[in-house]
Amino acid sequence: MTSSIADGEKLVASPQPVATFEQNILQTAKGGSYLFFGKLFTFASRFIVTLLLTRFLGPADYGLYTVALSAAGLASGFALVGLDTTLVRYVALYASRRDEQRLWGSIQLGLGISMVLSAVWSALLFGFAHWIAVNVFHDVRLAPVLQLVSFIVPVLGLSNLLAGATRGFKHMEDMVIAQNFAQPLVRVVLIVALAFAGLNIFEAIIIYGLADLTASIVLLYFLNKRFSLRRSLSSARHEPRAILSYSIPMWLSELITTFRGSIQTILLGSLNTVFTVGIFSVANQINLFADLVQTSMTMAVRPIIVEVHDMRNREQLRRLYQTVSKWLFAFNFPVFLVVILFPTEILSVFGKSFEQGASALVLLSWASLVDAGTGMCGAILDMTGYTKLKLTNSILRLGTVLVMSIWLIPTQGMVGAAYAALSGEIVVNFSRLAQVYVLFQILPYSISFLKPVFAGLIALGVMLLMRYWIGFGSNGLEVVFQMGFLVLMYISLVLIFGLDQADRTILNRMKRRTSRKLGRESKNPKVLKP
Repeated sequence: MTSSIADGEKLVASPQPVATFEQNILQTAKGGSYLFFGKLFTFASRFIVTLLLTRFLGPADYGLYTVALSAAGLASGFALVGLDTTLVRYVALYASRRDEQRLWGSIQLGLGISMVLSAVWSALLFGFAHWIAVNVFHDVRLAPVLQLVSFIVPVLGLSNLLAGATRGFKHMEDMVIAQNFAQPLVRVVLIVALAFAGLNIFEAIIIYGLADLTASIVLLYFLNKRFSLRRSLSSARHEPRAILSYSIPMWLSELITTFRGSIQTILLGSLNTVFTVGIFSVANQINLFADLVQTSMTMAVRPIIVEVHDMRNREQLRRLYQTVSKWLFAFNFPVFLVVILFPTEILSVFGKSFEQGASALVLLSWASLVDAGTGMCGAILDMTGYTKLKLTNSILRLGTVLVMSIWLIPTQGMVGAAYAALSGEIVVNFSRLAQVYVLFQILPYSISFLKPVFAGLIALGVMLLMRYWIGFGSNGLEVVFQMGFLVLMYISLVLIFGLDQADRTILNRMKRRTSRKLGRESKNPKVLKP
């Protein structure tokens, strides 16, 4: 039996029974938690690496190092042409159908195309290194660094491709172990080992390449574990037209998203002052914390969306959409409340001058709340094959941000930039919301969505009354106490209002795993020697 899906793609019914909603929601929660803690570890390790490199290389060489790695990342991004995200979808699709020929063909196409393009971009970066160093960055010392980093371009592409393939099998822990733990650990260990012998910029570049190569090897091991790669190349069935028609709009959309932040930074610096760029950048970085859960959960649910959509299970897609969207909002809302209540206190950690960014931070937090409040509509469009809509939405958001930035930044500075970012999020997210409804007749909202809304509003009201009556100060301990009290009250109210069946399923699973672990430890108690 065949049926059509987005953009005319044909589906073949799978003999594999679809997983239950409970199984899929558990898989989503498990994968999202792995990714969340992996990202936290990566942030911490990046801070350590930055601290070590700035100490041992100095500002000038660290600047060259950063520019060179940015160039390698840019070249790798052009070489990937969206194939890493494409593999997430097609690996998940063919794995759920048990179609090993097309699965093997998709992996071959992804690796083959990206590796050829990586070699081309690597050669271009090597060949034009001197010209780029002299004419773009006006520093001839950058030339040999760019030439060295050009050899890393294929390695970066390989690790991202393999990560996309492993994510398609719904085992997020594979990517987390490789890219969030193994890669940064290798970097830290090698930097510390060579630092005392006199670390230089070329050794730092080589360490980065070796760390990424380590991640690629680990990912290759996991991919072979999920799907044996020891098979004939000719046994694959290739569908390059389907792969490329999906990947190219995805790639263009991701490029627009990447450049959008850079363009806004340039506009803020050129239409206002460079001083405001630094403050706005810090506010943006703080706001990324609120997005950690959202990006982790959305990444985990993507291959599951592919499988459920392929099985034509509209009801499970609706339940998945509503449950995950509620989780995204429920985790984001308390962070949002903390930010809008204490923006000045949060920014004061970076210095007195950064407190000027309080209004911008609040507006950026509203943008994150809009994104979380409209659910995972973007992921549904991506993983059901509507990449042309994704590209259209990205262009729409970029246009909105550009127009609003040019209009507001000259008079309002970083606040104008924040308004522009908020406007872009409102336009793109409500467009996605409408598109998903038109295509699938589903919305991310149910009655249970109101529980975190009411919990947050009540907690906010109580906190405002306490601040009015008690008159809390703004010293560090009092601010931390207020933040903690607000979050604790929010969690308590959510529990009082009651959990849904999906929420209870997750908690019961956690309790059972904890009980089993404690049971094993009680059977094998550790004996302390005197």
